[in-house]
Amino acid sequence: MIRTRLLWFGVGFSVAGAAVSRLIWRDIGIDRYALFSDVKQKFDALEARVLNLEAVSYPKSSSGPYTLRVVLFTPPFHHQWECFESHLINSCGNCGYPLNLSSSNRITSGIGSQYRKSIRKGSISFLSVDLSRFTQVDEVNCFPVSWSRYGSKTKLLCRQCGVHIGHGHRDSPTLCGFNSSAGTPYKKFTTKIRALQPSEECDRESFSLTCHRWLYIQNSSVQSLQFKRSLRQLNLSSSSHSQPTLNIESFESFRLYKLLTSFRHLQSLSLSGCKGICDLCLTRLEHCGSNLQSLRLDSCFGITDRGLFLVATCCPNLKVISLFKCNISDTGLEALANASSVLKDVNLSYCAPVSDHGLKALAQGCRQLREVRMSYCQKISGVGFRGCSSTLAYMEAECCKLEAEGIKGILSGGGLEYLNVSLPIPSHQNQIDGGLAAIGTGFATSLKILNIRMCNSVGDECIAAIAKGCPLLQEWNLASCHAVSISGWKAIGLNCNNLKKLHVNDCRNLCDRGLMLALRDGCKRLAILYVNRGFRRISRAKQLFKCRPEVDAKEEEVIYIGPNWAFR
Repeated sequence: MIRTRLLWFGVGFSVAGAAVSRLIWRDIGIDRYALFSDVKQKFDALEARVLNLEAVSYPKSSSGPYTLRVVLFTPPFHHQWECFESHLINSCGNCGYPLNLSSSNRITSGIGSQYRKSIRKGSISFLSVDLSRFTQVDEVNCFPVSWSRYGSKTKLLCRQCGVHIGHGHRDSPTLCGFNSSAGTPYKKFTTKIRALQPSEECDRESFSLTCHRWLYIQNSSVQSLQFKRSLRQLNLSSSSHSQPTLNIESFESFRLYKLLTSFRHLQSLSLSGCKGICDLCLTRLEHCGSNLQSLRLDSCFGITDRGLFLVATCCPNLKVISLFKCNISDTGLEALANASSVLKDVNLSYCAPVSDHGLKALAQGCRQLREVRMSYCQKISGVGFRGCSSTLAYMEAECCKLEAEGIKGILSGGGLEYLNVSLPIPSHQNQIDGGLAAIGTGFATSLKILNIRMCNSVGDECIAAIAKGCPLLQEWNLASCHAVSISGWKAIGLNCNNLKKLHVNDCRNLCDRGLMLALRDGCKRLAILYVNRGFRRISRAKQLFKCRPEVDAKEEEVIYIGPNWAFR
C-alpha cells in the first residue's frame, strides 16, 4: 500500500515538474525570439543608417593633427553629427597616405548575412580602386587549380609605408615559372578595415560612434591626451561606515590602464591636476611609453623618485617633462637624466628637494637641453650648470638662492636667450648683483630677454656692464630696481641699440632727466615703455616722448615675459 502511494506520488510530482518546466522553457523561448528579433531589427536599421549617411552632403571640415582633451566623468567624445562628404574617402591607417578608396565603389549589392559576415571578419569589398596608390605583389600558385571562388590573389600594399591593405582577385591563377597575370582584369578588391582610416577628421570621428573598428582606428590616430581634472570622483556625502574601503591607488591605476590601452600611439600625455596619481599608476606607461615625447605631471603630489624612475624606464624618447610641485629629489632626477638623453624641456618649479647635484646630472646627461624652469627651488645655487650645453636657451630661476658662480655657470653654455632671476631671496641680493655683472664679460652675447624684476641691489655698474655685454638685448624688465640711477639709465640709452621693450615700473630713481636724456635720446629701436608709478609719471613720460611717436608709453605692468616659442 505504501509502495503504491509512493509510486503515484512520484509520478504526480514528475508530471507537475514537466508541466512547469514546459511553461518556463516556453516563456524563455518567447523572450529569446523577441530579443533576437529586436536586435536583428536594430542592427538592420543601423546598417541602413550608415549607408544613408554616406549619401548625405555636408560642408567640408579642416583636417590635421588634433589634441583630445578629456574632461572626466563626461563622455570623452562630444560629437555633433556634422558632415560627411558625399562619399567617404579612405586613407592608409598606418601612415595616412591617401588611397582614394571611395565608399561609392564598395560592393553593397549583397547586403545581408554575407555582408555581416564580411564585416565581422574585418574586410570590405570594392569594385574598383586606384591602383596607382598601391604596390602590387602577385601570390604565386604551384597548382593550376584554385579552390577559391576567384582564381588568384594579388597583395595590395600601401605605396608609401608598405603595409598590407588587402587583395585584388583575378580569374586565372599565377603559376610557378610563368609570367605574371598582370594583364588580367581584377574581379573585385577586398581590404582590411583596420588597415584603413577616413581621410577627413569629421568622418573619422563620426564613424567611430557606429563601428568598433573605426573607433579603434580613431584611438590609434590620437597623439595627444590631456586631462582637466582627477581620474576619479568620490561622493563623500554618501559614504558610511558600512561601505567597503576603496583602494585609491589601484582604482587610479586601473582607470589609467584602460585609457592607455585604448590610445597606444600617444606622443603627448598631460595628467596635470590628477592628484590621485601615484607612482604605481605610472607603470601603465609601458603601453605607450615608447612613443611618448611629452609628459606633464603638474601638481601630482603623489609622484616621487620611484615614479620618476618608472618614467625614465618606460619613456626612452621623452623630450618634454613637467614636474611642477612633484615630490622628487636629486635621485629621481639623476635616473631621468641617465635614461632620457634626448630631453629638451624640464620644469622643476616648486620641487623643493632638488639641489645642484641633480641639476649637474641633468646638464651633463642631457646635452640637447633647451629649456629649464626651476623657480622657487631654494636649494639651487646654479653651480650645477657649469659646463652646460650650448643648446640651453631658456632659464627661469625666479625666487632662487642663486650665487655669482651659479649665474656664471648658467651662462657658461653661451647660447642663453632668456634669463629670469626676478624676486631673489633677500639674503642673496648682493650675490646676484655680482653674478649679473658677469653677463657683461662675454658670457651672454646671445641674450635677448632679461628679467631682473625686484632686484633691489642691482646698481649702475651692473646695469652698465649688462648694457655693454648684451648687444642683442630686445626686452629688459627693470621693474622695482630702486638702485638704478641716472648713470645706469644713460648706459642703457647709449648701448642698448636693439632694445624694443623696457619695463621701468616702480623705479624710484627714474626721474625726468633719466627719461629725457637717457631713454628718449637713446634706444633707437625702442617701441614700448612700461611705466605705471602714478598718474604724474605716465603723463610726464608721454609728454617727453612726443618727439618719438613710435614709442608707446603704457600704464601697465607685465610680470611674465618671455619668447613666444617658450609659452606652452
